[in-house]
Amino acid sequence: MSFFKQLLILVVLAAGSYGGYLLYQEHYATEPTAAQGRGPQSAPVEVAPAVLREMPEIVEAVGTTRALQSVEIVPEASGRIEEMPISTGQRVEAGQVLVRLDDAIARADLTEAEAQLTERERTVERAKQLRESNAVAAATLDQAEARLAEARAQLDRARQRLSERTILAPFGGVVGLSEVDVGARVNAGTQITWLDDLSEVEIGFALPETLFSRVRSGQAVNALSAAFPGQEFTGVIDAVDSRIDPVSRSFRARARIPNPDGTLPAGMFMSLQLILGRPEMVTVPEEALVYQAAETYVFVVEDDTARRITVKTGPRLDGMVAIVDGLNEGARVVTRGLHRVRDGGAVSIRAESDTPAAANQSDS
Repeated sequence: MSFFKQLLILVVLAAGSYGGYLLYQEHYATEPTAAQGRGPQSAPVEVAPAVLREMPEIVEAVGTTRALQSVEIVPEASGRIEEMPISTGQRVEAGQVLVRLDDAIARADLTEAEAQLTERERTVERAKQLRESNAVAAATLDQAEARLAEARAQLDRARQRLSERTILAPFGGVVGLSEVDVGARVNAGTQITWLDDLSEVEIGFALPETLFSRVRSGQAVNALSAAFPGQEFTGVIDAVDSRIDPVSRSFRARARIPNPDGTLPAGMFMSLQLILGRPEMVTVPEEALVYQAAETYVFVVEDDTARRITVKTGPRLDGMVAIVDGLNEGARVVTRGLHRVRDGGAVSIRAESDTPAAANQSDS
């Protein structure tokens, strides 16, 4: 390409660039000045009112269930198991037969004691008749009466030994796993099974001493278990200990949970929620809170201006948080668009919820 053609191309490019610069100056260079003339733009936000509502004051604890009544089923005498008309998990009534041991010898002893008692009673009767005619001395009658008392005591012992061969349910409940089978020989004190009264379960738990004056019998308790997700068991506090542990600085309490269907077994881990009260408190949606270091604050809208207010929070429930200090009922707090808001900055309200439920929607 010749020198003149190259020079012509450079001239055309330079002319085009200069023309573009002039066009930019004419149409765009003055735009920032015009924008500055309109002043700062308002931040679009959504707000919700601070409302007064009941906020249950809940204390949490953990404990383990135990049966209302629970005993080991053990024989009081040694012997061979002849009958065990029970099975694991069976419900039994008070007085129902649980285990029978062989009782042939005990029954024979009872028959012998009854016969001996009959013979001693007749001896006393004869002695009394003879004594009336002075045919025997008074000492003879006294001796016969003493032997009669001895026979009665022996009969009582024989009856008791026979009754020990049969184990009855001391109360209604559920039979546990059996440790022995029919035909096995057991000694006195050998554990055969368990009997649990699960019509109600008790849960022992500990609470800090700071709550001692606020916990009393009859207060409602809610219990939850990982074994029954979504299911809540309701009961009341049955007893509160009169002592505080000087080491842990806590005191023990016991709750009672109705369990008519036997749903809850003994020994299950439970988490408890104790409701100490239901005070009315000023609440705002949780998304209205802003956390910065150790400070918590909200933005309140007044006359289309955002004002930052430091607050002290309390209990939370259903997406709402109680404001213990710093905010009055009816104040409009920013719930969405917080990243655009500055203290003292202008805002424009694009939506305002009338109920707490409306504040639970996700930020758009």
